[in-house]
Amino acid sequence: MTVLVTGGAGYIGAHVVRLLHERGEQVVVVDDLSSGAADRVGEASLVQVDLATDEAVGKLAATMAEHGVDSVIHIAAKKQVGESAERPAWYYAQNVGGLANLLQAMEQARVDKLMFSSSAATYGLPDIPEGALIDEEARPAPISPYGETKLVGEWMNRAAGAAWGLRSVNLRYFNVAGAGWPELGDPGVFNLIPLVLRALSEGKQPVVFGDDYPTPDGTCIRDYVHVLDLADAHLVALDYLDRDDRPHDVFNVGTGSGASVLEVLRQIERSTSHELRPETVGRRPGDPATLVADVSRIADVLGWRASHDLPSIVDSSWAAWQHKPGR
Repeated sequence: MTVLVTGGAGYIGAHVVRLLHERGEQVVVVDDLSSGAADRVGEASLVQVDLATDEAVGKLAATMAEHGVDSVIHIAAKKQVGESAERPAWYYAQNVGGLANLLQAMEQARVDKLMFSSSAATYGLPDIPEGALIDEEARPAPISPYGETKLVGEWMNRAAGAAWGLRSVNLRYFNVAGAGWPELGDPGVFNLIPLVLRALSEGKQPVVFGDDYPTPDGTCIRDYVHVLDLADAHLVALDYLDRDDRPHDVFNVGTGSGASVLEVLRQIERSTSHELRPETVGRRPGDPATLVADVSRIADVLGWRASHDLPSIVDSSWAAWQHKPGR
């Protein structure tokens, strides 16, 4: 049988596709190539479809039937928090509408296993003690349209389960970075590490947003998970759907430990042998001091743990950046 991966030509998706191939799975990728590239899918069949369009349901159902698809990993989505605040209706149309079309196609094709890429953005500013780890029981309260679309996606999956028997699992990603292979580096420049690498390539210095947070060095702390570990979690979660006993449908994916902005910058200095002199400016609205995952559930239930540390993440990011400099 075959796994269908939406967004499989993108950053995270390409890693998932490669790991599926390595364990002998047949894979078909559905991607609109708006941010992915066809040369990233390897041996997988590639079907170019915009999930949010009216014709997507028919195309998806036909693709599932043609390739004998028995499970879906849904990664395709728009994912920029700032952009979602500027274009909220479009984000809902893309992320919620795209998932709705996918679920309709799965129902038509009688494909009942779905692994959904959710996000730690569903937590928003969690109401927990300062510095505490965030577990899956924290009340979701997203503060961006992007985070809202991911939470709605989780609701939709549960509703489909009640209506027609969908078996779903939702992975809430924390801060994804690094590269499993240099040619599969992050093509976007939106997150801290690629932003700093771009600044270095342009002869500029990075910007730090706030150094007066209640953290040891005053800068925000985040949980950075290597994209290869994250991709492995997708496969483990997909296998979980074959179990009859599935006590949870939401899992955090992180490392359980955080790194501050300044700690990341120091690691970038070590990995690149470039000295950094960051410029500190005011805080960004809505940035919590600390966001670190409690990963005990995914460890206990799925047996999954991250295996890469921050130096590995930054080293691989630098190798990927050098592979395609100036991306």
